[in-house]
Amino acid sequence: MCRSRTFFALLLSLALALAPALGMAAAGDGGSFGSRGSRTYMAPPSTRTSPYGAAPMQRSITPRESPYYGSPGYGYGYRSHSPFMSGLLGGLIGAGIGGLLFGHGLFGGMHGFGSFFGLLIQLLLIWWVARWLLRRLFGTPAYPQGTGLARTAAPPGALPYGSGGAPAGGPLQIGPPDYQAFEQVLQAVQAAWSAHDLNRLRQLATPEMVAVFGEQMAEQASRGVRNIVTDVRLEQGDLAEAWNEGGRDYATVAMRFAMHDATRDASGRIVDGSVTEWVSTTEYWTFVRARGGQWILSAIQQTR
Repeated sequence: MCRSRTFFALLLSLALALAPALGMAAAGDGGSFGSRGSRTYMAPPSTRTSPYGAAPMQRSITPRESPYYGSPGYGYGYRSHSPFMSGLLGGLIGAGIGGLLFGHGLFGGMHGFGSFFGLLIQLLLIWWVARWLLRRLFGTPAYPQGTGLARTAAPPGALPYGSGGAPAGGPLQIGPPDYQAFEQVLQAVQAAWSAHDLNRLRQLATPEMVAVFGEQMAEQASRGVRNIVTDVRLEQGDLAEAWNEGGRDYATVAMRFAMHDATRDASGRIVDGSVTEWVSTTEYWTFVRARGGQWILSAIQQTR
């Protein structure tokens, strides 16, 4: 009976952990989405506010298939399309299978040097089959035709390189007026989120971000609830990175902010969160602007 109760408690804990939360947990719903230019799938550096760094981007309109050079695990490689090698390996496989079927061993029971050579061939065959199976099961990086340099989407943390081996995008200086603008956008976005004001959000964020916010608001409406965030205050923040590219400026900032976060149903009853207890969260917010323009929100990433 004791074991049954323990097993039931474990199942209940697992179910609660995996069940989706009722509240929306402020703008963003606890996800990582948006675009950061050429650095969308790069992990922003860790900061004092977020010492463990950011979680990978989960959703973005930026394509993953971009040329990345010098990335860890994505260096030089080759892909053989030689008919001779294909025919040789095919013949070896056929001979080995035939030997097994007729009882002569994998390669006909060679002796002496032939036995040693046969062992090497068997090892090569095993390696080739294992490599083929791994590719079938887990995929393989794509290589362009006519070059030995691997070009594929970089994993989070990899650096895209342009001509001369320099990271894409030049550095950008950020000053006190910029930090003030970041805090103002943070508070304004949360206020527009709570008011379900998409028109206001269009002034504060990119169309991609507004579309995601709209989907989350529609989900709330379908469930008959509404998340309201009030008294948002920035507790700590620091710059992770800032750069310019393609006529735009980007800045990614790690921010820890506190708020009152509550979700109410259609009758106004609080079904999640509280209007009196402070909730603190840390996220990476990326802001973008046209040269000389105003900063708007272009991405939100959770911390690790």
